[in-house]
Amino acid sequence: MRIALFEPEIAGNVGAVLRLGACMGAAVDLIEPMGFAWDDRRVRRTAMDYIDHVSITRHPGFDAFRATIGSGRLVLFTTKTTQSAYDFTYRADDILLFGKESAGVPPCVVEACDARVRIPLRPEVRSLNLATAAALALGEALRQTATLPG
Repeated sequence: MRIALFEPEIAGNVGAVLRLGACMGAAVDLIEPMGFAWDDRRVRRTAMDYIDHVSITRHPGFDAFRATIGSGRLVLFTTKTTQSAYDFTYRADDILLFGKESAGVPPCVVEACDARVRIPLRPEVRSLNLATAAALALGEALRQTATLPG
């Protein structure tokens, strides 16, 4: 299982997702450009020493990232679908894709995905924080595939 972040904009969110990946055993792909300068100080502030326990791959763009997917499905988490993330059947080789905080992903990325799912929310709110959404998504995917750590 992998988590992919499309053009993330907030270093703290990336750090939190890196920590999540370290704790749950999921690799993290970062699709550039990012909205902040990548440096240990910014990212380590949130990821702390967990950054040493997660596989991180940076990709110069979406096409370069797509070339690494292999047989895994690309599952986009978006508010623009009706398919519940909890009614979706995950596979252990899925890549869970999350868009940038301010704008999600462009239509060409949506079209490149194998599935689109949403985390159900109350109608009066727009979306979850990126790291919170990734944690809920990864937890459900690992639970379904019987690959939770421990």
